[in-house]
Amino acid sequence: MINMKDKRTDAEMVWTTLSSEKIFDRSWLTVRRDKVQLPNGHINDEYYTLHYPDWINVIAETTDGQIILERQYRHALGRVSIEIPAGVIEQGENPLHAAQRELKEETGYEGGQWTELMTISANPSTMDNLCHCFLAKGVTKLAEQHLDYAEDLEYFLEPKTSVRSMLINGNFIQALMIAPLYKYFFADND
Repeated sequence: MINMKDKRTDAEMVWTTLSSEKIFDRSWLTVRRDKVQLPNGHINDEYYTLHYPDWINVIAETTDGQIILERQYRHALGRVSIEIPAGVIEQGENPLHAAQRELKEETGYEGGQWTELMTISANPSTMDNLCHCFLAKGVTKLAEQHLDYAEDLEYFLEPKTSVRSMLINGNFIQALMIAPLYKYFFADND
C-alpha cells in the first residue's frame, strides 16, 4: 500500500484542459491536440492524445495443453512478430466476447474456460485505451481461420515449456502480450 501521508490527492494532480482540437479522426485512430494547465500553473500548448478502441489478447491453451501463438508482419517495426491472438473490441462489444470472437476468427479455436487475467495500458501518457488480457483453457479447433481484409497471419501450437522459454529468451517483443504471459507463467493461475 502506498503511504499517502503528505501527498497530494489524485484530484489535486489532475490537469485542466483549456482547449481541445481533433487533428486526425478515423475509426481506428483519433489524434487530439490539447492545451492543458498543470496543477503547478504551467501551461502546455501542445499535448497530443491518441485514441484507439480498446484491445484484447488471449493466452489460449488447447485441450492437450499447448499454447496457440501467431506470426505476423508488423510494418512499423518492419519485422515479423511472434504473438498471442489479439484484436480490437468493436463498438458495443464487451471484452470477453471480443476475445472469443478474435480467437475464433484468427485460429478457428473456441470453447473452453475463460478468465480475465488483467487490464493494462500501452502508454497512459499519450493513449487513452486499455487492453483486456484473457486466459482460455481447453479450447478446441471447431472452425477454419477467417481473417479480416487487413490481416495476414499464421497460427501455430507450442508446448507450454517452449513458450515459457521463448518468453524468457526475449522472442516476444509486444509489451501488451509479454505482461499477461509473465503473469500466466509466474503467478498462481490455478
